[in-house]
Amino acid sequence: MYREALAMINLPVLVLNQNYEPLNICRARRAVVLIYQRKAEMLENGSGFIHSANYIFPLPSVIRIAYMIKRPRPERKLTRLEVFNRDHYTCQYCGKETRQLTLDHVIPRHRGGQHTWENVASACISCNRRKAGKTPHEAGMKLIRHPSPPHGNIPFYIPYHYLQTQSEWQNYLPTEN
Repeated sequence: MYREALAMINLPVLVLNQNYEPLNICRARRAVVLIYQRKAEMLENGSGFIHSANYIFPLPSVIRIAYMIKRPRPERKLTRLEVFNRDHYTCQYCGKETRQLTLDHVIPRHRGGQHTWENVASACISCNRRKAGKTPHEAGMKLIRHPSPPHGNIPFYIPYHYLQTQSEWQNYLPTEN
């Protein structure tokens, strides 16, 4: 029983700005506190309730902050997680969806290829070994999708597995083209 309660208060909750722009992901416990303090409102109910000595709180899945939070728009950084998220944890050569991915420079760096969004793709270990230090053409391999900067207007990283498991979040996230 205690483990179930602990798991429930640690479930992820999507936090939206007053204008419904995604801001962050927090834990259900923090979201309930924000709702109780009237700093946020619940937009989507999660699965279940949190019980205290005197109250029963519905478990939120999506909340909206009651006031506008202004912040600068940072440019997405080129990191492993961002590349894997952009490529949906899929090898861009064979199409295998896996967590065992590496970064591949389409034009190898020792041949003048840059470490940019347009030259970095996710590759499974076997495809990366097969390609080695060659271009895809030389290795007889074809990219499923040519790399490009990530689309969408989400200025923070949403782990891809949340996008798959939290279906109620889809209504509040910008769609990628």
